[in-house]
Amino acid sequence: MPTVVESGYPEVAGESWFVVLAPAGTPKEIVALLQREIAKSVATPQMKERLATLGYEPVASTPDECTALLRSEAAKWTKVIREAGIKGE
Repeated sequence: MPTVVESGYPEVAGESWFVVLAPAGTPKEIVALLQREIAKSVATPQMKERLATLGYEPVASTPDECTALLRSEAAKWTKVIREAGIKGE
């Protein structure tokens, strides 16, 4: 299977990321609590070490930063899909 670059898209770069999402309308206090607790968890030496062994670099983004990431990624991959003529089966 060819790489993305070999397929003619040298400017496309992809990353793996994981986010925790809550249903629309979740109270901001609950979202803030979840963000704080998850940030504390990924900041522990044990979690940092474990994630590093798996090749991940933990980033505890704010809800606004996460929203911006999701919007940016959606726009980027929408363009790639359209330009490549990719269709769902």
